[in-house]
Amino acid sequence: MKQHNTLSTRQEARAERNLYQAILTIKTVEECRSLFRDLCTPAELEAMSDRWAVVEWLSHSTPYREINKQTGVSVTTIGRVARCLDDGQGGYKLAVSRLEALRPAR
Repeated sequence: MKQHNTLSTRQEARAERNLYQAILTIKTVEECRSLFRDLCTPAELEAMSDRWAVVEWLSHSTPYREINKQTGVSVTTIGRVARCLDDGQGGYKLAVSRLEALRPAR
């Protein structure tokens, strides 16, 4: 963990924006995988993958205990993801809706 006084708030905001800009340059799943494997530790990738799996289960109204049983993700983490789905910034919902739009009609 870095020391809190290393970057100013403005520098941190710029660095965060630059990260998002870099992510937006990605064109394929393989490119995305390469960037995230360089950027994140295996534990960070696992945590993000777990959260995304929970989003998918919650999108199908699966009960928390069933999600926990199927994924091994803690009920606490499932609750946090659910709160973000309900009251977060809308990122999960946006990504879910865009992925659903990409899927062929059944």
